[in-house]
Amino acid sequence: MSTRIAFLKGHGTENDFVIVPDPENALDLPPAVVAALCDRRAGLGGDGLLHVVRSAAHPEARGMAAEAEWFMDYRNGDGSVAEMCGNGVRVFARYLQHAGHVTEGDLAVATRGGVKTVHIAKNGDVTVGMGRALLPAGDVEVSVGEREWPARNVNMGNPHAVAFVADLAHAGDLYAPPSHAPAGAYPDGVNVEFVVDRGPRHVAMRVHERGSGETRSCGTGACAVAVATARRDGLDPAATGTPATYTVDVPGGTLVITERPDGEIEMTGPAVIVAEGEFDSAWLEGILA
Repeated sequence: MSTRIAFLKGHGTENDFVIVPDPENALDLPPAVVAALCDRRAGLGGDGLLHVVRSAAHPEARGMAAEAEWFMDYRNGDGSVAEMCGNGVRVFARYLQHAGHVTEGDLAVATRGGVKTVHIAKNGDVTVGMGRALLPAGDVEVSVGEREWPARNVNMGNPHAVAFVADLAHAGDLYAPPSHAPAGAYPDGVNVEFVVDRGPRHVAMRVHERGSGETRSCGTGACAVAVATARRDGLDPAATGTPATYTVDVPGGTLVITERPDGEIEMTGPAVIVAEGEFDSAWLEGILA
């Protein structure tokens, strides 16, 4: 007998997600099902899926349950598992507020990239503590067609290659992953950001997210871009003792990124729930048949 499964749709600067509440981790969501749900023509449509589970109910999050009640089991649009998604965390927090699990103020969210601190402001913005950036050594290059650029290797719990370009159009259509070298720099794939300057401490970016293609926004990508831009500009808050804040325009809106002297990076931006409904479990069974 088929059952009805609840879902919601939400977005953070137009990085959009299917949200599946499943507190006790009772649903089987293999990659084929996630990809079908995220399909924009035959499914519900989304850059990724937010599987909402209590930390104590998920084997990957039980060790974080004492710090964070809720685990963001994040999946890319192709069904693959991802360590973290910055816009996803903001939308995840907005869902928890929408469902009455939390209120305005501070909360903790467990992710595969660790426990993230979140603040839901009265004005609707959500700030996420994104952790510290790692800057692996070694030269990296990215290329699209005949163009190639040096890139900064930045790890935000997931891998990024940040390239400064003269024109965002030079990134091409970003349907296919940009090439990178050396091949061993990113054994599990990479998110690639293309960046132009807009003004003092103000940049704009486009991004190819691994497993999703070009998206309207990428939170970890915006953080990686802010750190890479700060270092390009000769700014290192750990050395100066002064926070560095950058405004990062993405196709879907604007994010504000602050790197503190202790290395912690905070990302602030909007998060919106746009719809909710149900789908029939028989549809999923048909996909798996």
